[in-house]
Amino acid sequence: MGKLLAVGTVAFDAIETPFGKTDKILGGSGTFVGLAASHFGVKTGVVSVVGGDFPQSYLDMMENKGIDTKGIEIVKDGKTFFWSGKYHNDMNSRDTLVTELNVLEHFQPVVPEEFKNAPVVMLGNLHPLTQASVLDQMNERPNLVVLDTMNFWMDIALNDLHEVLKRVDVITINDEEARQLSGEYSLVNAAQKIHEMGPQYVVIKKGEHGALLFNEGNMFFAPALPLAEVFDPTGAGDTFAGGFCGYIAKTEDISFENMKNAIIYGSNLASFCVEKFGTQRMEELTKEEVEMRLQAFKELTQFDIELS
Repeated sequence: MGKLLAVGTVAFDAIETPFGKTDKILGGSGTFVGLAASHFGVKTGVVSVVGGDFPQSYLDMMENKGIDTKGIEIVKDGKTFFWSGKYHNDMNSRDTLVTELNVLEHFQPVVPEEFKNAPVVMLGNLHPLTQASVLDQMNERPNLVVLDTMNFWMDIALNDLHEVLKRVDVITINDEEARQLSGEYSLVNAAQKIHEMGPQYVVIKKGEHGALLFNEGNMFFAPALPLAEVFDPTGAGDTFAGGFCGYIAKTEDISFENMKNAIIYGSNLASFCVEKFGTQRMEELTKEEVEMRLQAFKELTQFDIELS
């Protein structure tokens, strides 16, 4: 069985979209990555921190999905990280209404002993120094290190981000973040600049417009499946990353050709995530649904053409 270590937030979200709003519900990058990776039968360990206000039922649900939660620290007298946001009508842009770091403010990740040899590591969207501390705890360098980041860390911790980028194989960011990190508007040029910072592979997520994979002059594009309804985009990027890493951990193949498949699997799972608020859709998702939509992806992108 493949093994995946995922480090990220396990959190509460409160979300408002044109389709409705929620009170506090389960969220966090580590949660979405774990739920997506659980579809590949790999041993996934999540490293995070929550407060005493975090329901045991959420941890039980994750365990029932095959996610190892021993790396989730519980600070009994603390409060769980909380984020609240409101999406605009286009569902691509949003306003952050509330961010309460709470126990995350002093989080020092501790990698469980049984995951210190994980061949695939997913460093979720956290401070670059926190991400680096995880790599420092591994027994040996993983076969594949995937890092997610955002413009917030580029604004306040750019030097630290540059240092950890030297130690990773894959970076996953959206198009706006790729332009900010590289200083280039063209995504082809942006990927090249980021590649020079360390990562061999650059994955640029474009939301409803799919994802791009770059590697030393090679390019691959995976579309996003057109959906009739998008209720909540929160966690879609993390679900994509979890699907990508879960597939790589299962197949144990880090070639460019196999990463194309991983991109498709990640996009496929992300297309489910947005159909309901929070983690609800990912919790109830079946293997049959995943396979049916993979077939739809294949039909969306497959064509025969005669080259004269």
